[in-house]
This record gives sequence, structure tokens and C-alpha cells, in this order.
Amino acid sequence: MSHVVIATLAAVLFSVGASPILVIVLAAGAGWALVRSTGARPIGSEVLLPLPSTIRPAALILGAAAIGLAALALVDRQLAALVALMCRLDLFAFGGGFASVPLMYHEVVGVRHWLAGSTLLDGIVLGQLTPGPIVITATFVGHQLRGLIGGALATVGVFLPSFLMVVVMAPYFDRFRHHPAFTRLISGVLCSFVGLLLAVTVQLAHNVAWTWVHGLLAAAAFIALRLKVDVLWVVVVATILSIALCH
Repeated sequence: MSHVVIATLAAVLFSVGASPILVIVLAAGAGWALVRSTGARPIGSEVLLPLPSTIRPAALILGAAAIGLAALALVDRQLAALVALMCRLDLFAFGGGFASVPLMYHEVVGVRHWLAGSTLLDGIVLGQLTPGPIVITATFVGHQLRGLIGGALATVGVFLPSFLMVVVMAPYFDRFRHHPAFTRLISGVLCSFVGLLLAVTVQLAHNVAWTWVHGLLAAAAFIALRLKVDVLWVVVVATILSIALCH
């Protein structure tokens, strides 16, 4: 029941304009307070291991990125803001690429007004048709904003934080994921993304010129995904049918 409460509150807060990052932080706290432990064992003293050998190159990459971002801000503040935004989105997109959608929608459409909602929806669809995860939508946003250089920098920004986190934290993750407090925090965060995705789906739906054909396509896509049809085929078939049936 606590999972439903967290997801519902996240959807409501996002719908009324609350920052999704604030929603995620509050959901983490709610998860820690409300979600019951699932028999996870505490972290033992074995966590206190020497830092992995990757910490030094990761620190060098992070330092170079920080210097590069500061230099970019002196030359082009909008590009620097784009890169910083994509880094922040990546840091808070727990639970998979789709978790980045409500964060991206809030920042790109609602706060900064860089793109219209319908344009971002086009980018999300394009991201499903191309190889790679859905966060590649960041490349679309950057390209729409500032062309090739914007697309390239947005791509680097949206992948760099998770890359560094995986490199540094991978040796310890198996230990942390068994800690009761950690599992409750992550459970709350993942529940919040259910609510965030529900809310942003409703907002994106307002950008579709609905007809009975669109309704049937949406229902068929939902059923196909529930039957575990690969999302690529769902998008390809829906695109072909929409071209053939929608005028």
C-alpha cells in the first residue's frame, strides 16, 4: 500500500508543477519511512575496502569535465546550461531511461521553454526508432537547440555521470543493495517514477491530435507492450499504420 501512496503523491505533486527532483527526494524519504524491509541484510565491515583502481581515472575525467564546463560557460552560457541540465537529469534518472522523460519534460518544456511539448514528443519517438536507450532523446534536444554541437554536448552530458558512477560504485553495489535503508530509499524513488511517468504521459497526451484511429493505435500499442512485444516493433508498426490510416 505504501508503494501506491508514494506513486500517487508523486503524480499529484508533478501535475501541480513541483520539481521532479524535489519529488524524487521526498519519495526517497517516504520510502525510507514507510516501506518495509524485505529481509535485506545490513552492510558489514567488508564495505570498507580500498577504493577501486578506477577512482583515479574517474576523478581525472570528472575534473576535466568540470574545467571544460566552466570554460564553456565563459564562451556560451546556453550550451553550458544544456550540458549541466543533461548531467543533472542523468544523476536523478533512477530505474532506467524512461525515468528521464518526466525530468526532461519538466526542464526542457515547462521551465526553460526550449521546446514545445509536441516537439519533445517527436524526439522521444525518434529515440525509440534509433539504436540506444531512450535518453538519446537528449541528443535530439541538443540538436534542436544548437545544432550538431548542441547534440554532441548534450549526449556527453547525459551519459557522463552514470558512466562515472558505474565505474566507481560497481565494486560496492552488491553490498549496498542488501542494506535495509538503501533498499527502502531506492524503493521510494522507483515508486515516485511510476507516478511521474503517469503524470507526464497525461501531459504528453495533450499534444496529440486525437482521432478514433489514434485511440485504436494507442490501445493496440498498450496491449502489445503488455504482451512483451519489443517496443521497437510497436513503434515501427504504429508508424506505418498511422501513415496509412491518418490523413
